[in-house]
Amino acid sequence: MLLLSMHENLHLVLAILSLTAGSAGVAIADVTIDACVAQNSISHPSLAADMQSLCAFSSSVGALLGFSISGIFVHLIGPTGVFGLMTIPAGLVILVGFLLDEPRVHNLSYRQVNQNFVDAGKAMWTAFKREDVWRPCLYMYLSLALSLNILEGMFYWYTDSKDGPSFSQESVGFIFSISSVGSLLGAILYQYALKDYAFRDLLFWTQLLYGLSGMLDLILVLRLNLKFNIPDYVFVVIVESIAQMTNRLKWMPMLVLSSKLCPSGIEGTFFALLMSIDNVGLLTSSWGGGFVLHVLKITRTQFDNIWLAILIRNILRITPICMLFLVPRVDPNSFILLPRESVDSKVDIDASETKNVELMSLVHTVDGI
Repeated sequence: MLLLSMHENLHLVLAILSLTAGSAGVAIADVTIDACVAQNSISHPSLAADMQSLCAFSSSVGALLGFSISGIFVHLIGPTGVFGLMTIPAGLVILVGFLLDEPRVHNLSYRQVNQNFVDAGKAMWTAFKREDVWRPCLYMYLSLALSLNILEGMFYWYTDSKDGPSFSQESVGFIFSISSVGSLLGAILYQYALKDYAFRDLLFWTQLLYGLSGMLDLILVLRLNLKFNIPDYVFVVIVESIAQMTNRLKWMPMLVLSSKLCPSGIEGTFFALLMSIDNVGLLTSSWGGGFVLHVLKITRTQFDNIWLAILIRNILRITPICMLFLVPRVDPNSFILLPRESVDSKVDIDASETKNVELMSLVHTVDGI
């Protein structure tokens, strides 16, 4: 971020590498905290939903703060100045690393790193072949992949002066900041009203609500809100708030379910694998959304078929309901995998040798752990 902020005419390759490095840093920090949550979810199953709710709440507060100040700072100090400010949260993440309470590792033996890596890979593959693991993973991927991302087309429609409401880019950023409250409300609603419901039942209703809420975008692009004397700005805030709330409600049980699928001994590593699968689903969603926008010839200035793109997206959002049989009919307080269940008799971790196959460290853990 410092490199991007100090060089206004930075070469394109270096700029891409810098952004990639920044994204990698965020991803590593995210996976690390996810690993901590997954490990604690296995040791304290009754608190799994509470921990995910806390993470979602914190993420929503951060998104609300970021959306609120991003447009202001871009206007005041420009994009390069904003990149410079991005070094502050990076420094805070480093500070969090010092604050994490971990046991000191003695007598590091890096000769075992390669073997630990192989053992972790075998354990993950053995676990992933289990029917009660791969079936929910398949559902989570399909649920994310079939929710096409057409946000790029909607953004250009928001700022179009002919067919759209002609919002400024700063106004769009401010709208997203206000609608982040919807994500916050979704996390609170899940924590206090929905966290004890069975995964399958909750996913059915949240997926259905997620698909139906997308119809509000259809009302917006057809300009039906104006017939009811609802200003575009107010209606867009309502639409985006409901969209983020329903998306959060759909995402929360999947996070809790993911933490339940992690075998003992490789919790953090396996949870990172599950999150990678989910990220592939989001990437597939973006590719699919871009393909639909391309086929329907929706560009920065052409929006004749954007209503059809929204309709296709909403129909596909509901289709994962037909695949809910892949999700186990258990509640968040139940075990899907036993806490100390061995993922494979051939991959036996000898406690006396204090070997830890956790991919994050790939080193020996302390004695007795």
